[in-house]
Amino acid sequence: MVRGKALPAPSRSDTAASSVDYVIGPLDKLSISVLGLEELSRDEILVDAGGNLGVPLVGTVHAGGLSPTELATIIAEGLRAKKVRDPRVTVSMAEIVSQLVAVEGEVKQPGLFRMEGRMSLLRAIAKAEGPTEFARTNEVLIFRTVAGQRLVGVYDLRALRSGTYNDPQVFADDLIVVGDSPKRRIFKTLIEGAALLSPLVILLQ
Repeated sequence: MVRGKALPAPSRSDTAASSVDYVIGPLDKLSISVLGLEELSRDEILVDAGGNLGVPLVGTVHAGGLSPTELATIIAEGLRAKKVRDPRVTVSMAEIVSQLVAVEGEVKQPGLFRMEGRMSLLRAIAKAEGPTEFARTNEVLIFRTVAGQRLVGVYDLRALRSGTYNDPQVFADDLIVVGDSPKRRIFKTLIEGAALLSPLVILLQ
């Protein structure tokens, strides 16, 4: 356990995400544009389950694990090999399916959420519609695999919201778990079950 140290970012071998650029994954949809050659351009092309896609004139290209910029370079090289003069290729993400973050625990809408650019912990929890009334907001965990090791970072939402320390970036394949407060559940149960015809004193410790 190390206090005051940020949870390290995953490498490309750990996850499909990159802090700089998207990395293409299976079932993502791409847009490929070749300047001045509309017949070679595609508004939407699907990456198959193996990370491959078919590119006009070039043939099958393995795109999985590449950034759009890297794939554009490979396609351009393939077109040059087919005698296309000075091809200018642009690849963009039309639909991202492979990059997801999971949010579980005491949030209003747990589930898998698509990454949208650089996403922070607070933004990810907001996508899950925020903590429930029973959430332990000082016990929010991010589980992440880095260099083959499973790591967990522990964060306090109150400290993040007040700016005590920076809102950490989350990456594809992260698992976020918002903790539960049993005391709040007990308190709510006691209050709801009591007629409160007299003062109620509850020992919480």
